[in-house]
Amino acid sequence: QVQLVESGGGLVQAGGSLRLSCAASGGTLRRYKMGWFRQAPGKAREFVGVISWSVVVTTNYADSVKGRFTISRDNAKNTVYLQMNSLKPEDTAVYYCAAGGSALYDVSPNPNEYDYWGQGTQVTVSS
Repeated sequence: QVQLVESGGGLVQAGGSLRLSCAASGGTLRRYKMGWFRQAPGKAREFVGVISWSVVVTTNYADSVKGRFTISRDNAKNTVYLQMNSLKPEDTAVYYCAAGGSALYDVSPNPNEYDYWGQGTQVTVSS
């Protein structure tokens, strides 16, 4: 059973940066696509981005974060990262990482295709 733990959230001013980490235990992430999702108060959970498990990685991002957020992974450390730059107040949310068993280059944003979820980390961007 894979367990995921996010960290790195916090309070930052608009225009600032944060890097979230998602560490896995209980199994390897090597054959899982790794996604990030977020949920703001009163809103549905939404897709942020995903990285494939292929050696030559592929990524997929929501339009709202494209060019500002970057996902990377370190399989040796069993950890995935979400680098968030140029943060905006509308990025305020609880951020979740998720792992999904998948085909080699799969970067689906569908949350139903993810098997394991972390508990989330709060990101607050002040204006």
